[in-house]
Amino acid sequence: MAAELVVMGLGHVGLPLSRAAVSAGLATAGYDVSRPVVHGLTDGRSHVGGVDDADVAAMLRAGFHATDDPAVLDGAQTVVICVPTGLTDKGLPDLSAVEDAAAVVAARLHPGMLVVLESTSYPGTTEDVVRPLLERGSGLRAGEDFHLAYSPQRIDPGNPTWDVRNTPKIVSGRTALCAKHAVAFYSRFVDQLVVARGTREAEMAKLLENTYRYVNIALVDEVALFCHETGIDIWDVLHCAASKPFGFAPFSPGPGVGGHCIPVDPRYLAARAESQGFAFRTLAAAQDVLSRMPDHVVERALAILTKTAGRPEGARALLLGVTYKPDVADIRETPARQVAAGLLAAGVEVSYHDPYVPQFTVGGTPLPRTENLRDALDRTDVAILLQDHACYARETLGRARCALLDTRGKAVGSRVTLL
Repeated sequence: MAAELVVMGLGHVGLPLSRAAVSAGLATAGYDVSRPVVHGLTDGRSHVGGVDDADVAAMLRAGFHATDDPAVLDGAQTVVICVPTGLTDKGLPDLSAVEDAAAVVAARLHPGMLVVLESTSYPGTTEDVVRPLLERGSGLRAGEDFHLAYSPQRIDPGNPTWDVRNTPKIVSGRTALCAKHAVAFYSRFVDQLVVARGTREAEMAKLLENTYRYVNIALVDEVALFCHETGIDIWDVLHCAASKPFGFAPFSPGPGVGGHCIPVDPRYLAARAESQGFAFRTLAAAQDVLSRMPDHVVERALAILTKTAGRPEGARALLLGVTYKPDVADIRETPARQVAAGLLAAGVEVSYHDPYVPQFTVGGTPLPRTENLRDALDRTDVAILLQDHACYARETLGRARCALLDTRGKAVGSRVTLL
């Protein structure tokens, strides 16, 4: 029996989407080009934070199955493309996964099918990249023979409050009828839908959401750099500013940005703008600030080691939390890697503690990992709090015998140095 829904790409977006659809009673299948992902899900193992093994087991019992066979698309009513959109080695948008997925769909496209792109990309991707591939490969026309839509993902890994169902979802279509079919589909398992005027508006809205965060994080980071130079307590500044009930949205400084969205999405916007002769000066300034933060952390740590150990060479540094987000097992684009590389280049012996990351490599070489936090704090010269995991209790950090560089404004103590 053909699946009602096939989700292409079973990663941080596709798997939660599949779970929500299965929970709503949709006959759902998942397609992924990674055999380890497919085999793991078939055996009931999740590889995505926020979706545990019990969730996968429940999905399997409800009829979900994962495969790397494109024949699963045959007869599907809806196909949702959730493949990753990253950057090339030159920092430009990489749509190869989207193009490959569209080609696979095109070979199995049939009249009446709804095809939705959820992957984040620049305005015009659905219309100028995906549509031609679908039409050329199938001989069918979007908006006439099949329905084409764009609905940007809004997945927040590790968020216990907002999930696929209760997070408002933007929906758009190439035509009004396409949008109507997309609304009918998503309304089966999403509580609130927001219909955009067109696919370009929906694509732009997604980029604006993350660019807003990108720019504001950069602003707060630069304020933190200024406060460090002038002896102002940035954390008290933020505490006071956040008390304003209107006109101010609080953001926190840190060692740099990570994850898939924040470091990547603004570059899609900048690249698209540049291709059309428009320069986003705000984005360029924000990127300059954010790219400096890991090196700033390294400089602060080396200064501490020079003061406490005499010199950085041969001294020991312990990284606390190497994921890009607290209490989430995700190291995509984490600034911890750049911090570790900078310390290693200065001759520092670097190890790490993170309950969510069993292995962490820098330049292809695994860093030593410690599991006992208290013992590790006793054996190191400086600990660097990079991520505010719940396991890093304020009291434990404050009582550490080693020096502590706190990039999250959490610890208090005589040996604590704040970012």
